Amino acid sequence: MSAETSVPYPALAGRERESAELADAVRRLIAVCTSTTAPAETTLAAARELNAVADRLERHVPDPPHPMTMLLGPAISAEDESPDLAARMPYDVVVGRHSPLALPLSVEFEPPKALLRGTFTRPYQGPPGCVHGAVLAASFDLVCAAANVIAGMPGPTARLEIRYRRPTLLDVPCLFEGEVESHDGRRIRTVGRLIQQDRVTVEATGDFVRLDRADIARMSGRTS
Repeated sequence: MSAETSVPYPALAGRERESAELADAVRRLIAVCTSTTAPAETTLAAARELNAVADRLERHVPDPPHPMTMLLGPAISAEDESPDLAARMPYDVVVGRHSPLALPLSVEFEPPKALLRGTFTRPYQGPPGCVHGAVLAASFDLVCAAANVIAGMPGPTARLEIRYRRPTLLDVPCLFEGEVESHDGRRIRTVGRLIQQDRVTVEATGDFVRLDRADIARMSGRTS
C-alpha cells in the first residue's frame, strides 16, 4: 500500500509519511506478537514501553475524533483511470494505509473490475498454513464494495455469501476480483473471486443497497 495519496485528508496534513511509518511499526509488532518467545521479563518490559508510547500519543486524540473516511470527496467513476479509494479511507480496517489492523492488500481499479492484491502472512492464519476464512470474507466485502463504487452505485452490504472452494495458502500471492453483475433500482448484485496460483480458491456473491449522496452524508454525520 503506497503512502502517497491523491485525495487530501485533513487529519493527515503535514504528517502523512510519519503516520504511515507509525502504522508500519505497529503492524510489525502485531506480527512479532504472534511469533515471539521472548522471556517473561523481556515481554513485560516491552509491554510497559509500548504503554508509555500509547500514553504519549493518546494526548493528541481529538474529541470528537476525526472522521474515518472521506465518502463525500470528488466522484469516482469508471472514466477515472486511477481513483484512489484507499486514500478516501485511510483508517479502513481492510485497506487503510494508516490503520495497523488493515490487511496486507492494495486496491486497484480495472473497470469494470475492482482488484485487491496481496500476500497473507502468519498473523492472518486460520487452519495451519492457510488464511482465516473471516479475513477472506472481509476482503471480499471490500472488493465488492469497491466494484460498486466504480460502477457509480455505492452502498452498504445487505448480504454476502462466501463459497470456500479450496484452502487459500499463507505466503502465496492473492488476487481478489469484484464486478457488478446486475442492478435493479437500489439493489445491486456483485460477484467476486479469489485467484491463487492460477486457481480459484474462494467465490463470493453480495447484495448491496445503493445510496445517493444525501444518504451518504447522513451516514457520515452519524459515524464522524
